[in-house]
Amino acid sequence: MNQTNKATAGISTSKVFIPITIGLLVVGWMFWREFDVKSFVNIDFTWTNIGFILLAGALIVFRDFWLVVRFRMMTNQELSWKQGFRVNTLKEFASTVMPTTIGGGGLIILFLNREGINAGRSTTIAMVNLFLDNLYLILGCLIIFLFIPFAHIFNSTTVVASSISVVFWVVFPILCIWNLTLHIGLFHRPQLIARFFRQFFRLPFLKRFQAHALTFGDNLIEASVEIKKKSFTFWLRAFGATTLSWSARFLVVNALFLAFDAAQGKQLIIFVRQIIIFVAMVVSPTPGGSGLSEIAFKGLYSDLTLGIGPMLVIICAWRVITYYTYLLLGVVITPRWIRRSFGKKEQQ
Repeated sequence: MNQTNKATAGISTSKVFIPITIGLLVVGWMFWREFDVKSFVNIDFTWTNIGFILLAGALIVFRDFWLVVRFRMMTNQELSWKQGFRVNTLKEFASTVMPTTIGGGGLIILFLNREGINAGRSTTIAMVNLFLDNLYLILGCLIIFLFIPFAHIFNSTTVVASSISVVFWVVFPILCIWNLTLHIGLFHRPQLIARFFRQFFRLPFLKRFQAHALTFGDNLIEASVEIKKKSFTFWLRAFGATTLSWSARFLVVNALFLAFDAAQGKQLIIFVRQIIIFVAMVVSPTPGGSGLSEIAFKGLYSDLTLGIGPMLVIICAWRVITYYTYLLLGVVITPRWIRRSFGKKEQQ
């Protein structure tokens, strides 16, 4: 396999058809299984609910804007707005065509490097972004648990909803431990964490991952040196951009529920459950959580007073805005990026 194939195998545009097929099959199954003519006939599209649907689309644009701002901030404005948009879009596209357990975050190093950011700084940015994203999710969950009873957060009226709760309580502690490890490695004792990974991955059943563990340890040490130079103000701004971007992503669903005048008194619960779904879907084996995300959404929100017609419309709109949009953008941008980034080099 040549250099281009190795570098871009994970983001091949041909893989777009896999998540699209899975998603369409699941949504089609939902429509076939629960289709109710009356429920759809009663949906009244007005300028008000169309406006809320447009607001949902604007929120995802707002979310991407702050992610691009964060990339520019991390590179000391060396990335132009166009380059930041390209890196962010490529990262989101990679996340949609790769299993959620892998994600597209690791490819940020490649994307940034091809935009002129050296490998060391690209590695630092990828690790810092991962740490900040996880920190938002962890703090968000902890704040939620302090003020909202578990009985309101977790819907236990269906088997799917109960299963999501179980998955969440398995994944959330692992997420906390992983981010604590990153915190210690990035800000305090990178050599200690690197040494731990080297020893841990010497276990017989983990030896095949040993090379990756060694690379991770080296990258962590290099990233730590760069990170310690950043000021407290920098971290406040970086986490502020992270908070705005993630909050906008989760508020998309609030706007869609408001579009159908649904659950107006439960907007906080709707927002909270988006975080729960996202954390639970971290272990999804399907590309971008395709298929499983739709099932999880319907299961977790099944206790809200809403007909099946509006619920299916909300699910479709949610996935189009937060998922299929990135598939479409990726199909347009990725081939041109591959030709521009690797074409000349491959010909030489």
